[in-house]
Amino acid sequence: MGTSVFPCLFVILLTRGSPAGCAGDDDSSASHSTASTAEKPILLNNVADAEAFISGAEVAVIGFFQEPESPEASQFRLAAGRVPEVPFGLSTSPAVLSHYGVAANTVTLFRRIDNDRRDVDMNGKDVDAEKMTRFIRMNELRLVTEYNPVTAIGVMQSSLQLHLLLITDKMSPKHPEHMRRYRAAAELFKGKILFILIDSNLKSNERIVSFFKLKKSQLPALAMFHAPDEEQDVLTLDEVSVEHIQDFCNRFLQRMQKKEDEPEEKALSEEL
Repeated sequence: MGTSVFPCLFVILLTRGSPAGCAGDDDSSASHSTASTAEKPILLNNVADAEAFISGAEVAVIGFFQEPESPEASQFRLAAGRVPEVPFGLSTSPAVLSHYGVAANTVTLFRRIDNDRRDVDMNGKDVDAEKMTRFIRMNELRLVTEYNPVTAIGVMQSSLQLHLLLITDKMSPKHPEHMRRYRAAAELFKGKILFILIDSNLKSNERIVSFFKLKKSQLPALAMFHAPDEEQDVLTLDEVSVEHIQDFCNRFLQRMQKKEDEPEEKALSEEL
């Protein structure tokens, strides 16, 4: 499979799947903002408004413009209408632009899962609503992100190098409850582990299942993957529960911590 599972799987998905899908899973979308396009974007007049706007969503997008009716701002509004589940804000306040260290005509995506941000310079003539929409889809990582050709890019670029995969059948009657529990567990490891959903029904995901040496009869299952050294572990589940997920994550984190401590202990021993 190559040196890293996710870059390789990204290539597999890109060649087999359509990149037109939406990020995030169906079950979690109800918890995201459903503001109508008429209400978007929200005007952010000061730093306090902007901070509250960002902290109130898993993913938030702000357009920083000098002129609210500029061509760039118009393209931003078009993009806002194409991504209804993501909250969009707009600010022309010099104080807000200065606070976030951006120049005018910049669009920034903020995501809470890894406390990260992505900037797009709108001054380039080739940046339009379509490209901005794709940029958002590629980078809107959430508490639980469904893996597909679009979100694969955001997964690879995430600062979180520890990934937990729930490999499961989305058509199962138990899936909504499994997702509720999976998201509850994700809250406990926010900022530490990136939680990912893999739909075993998709042909493009068959390679992922086989990579972790799993059969469909063994699903649902959890698979932990540490990107830098490809350390991994797998747990088949009779029942998806917060307790099972939490225990599995804690054991893996402890194992990684022990692995990090061993060289230091060895070096100290040699010095003595």
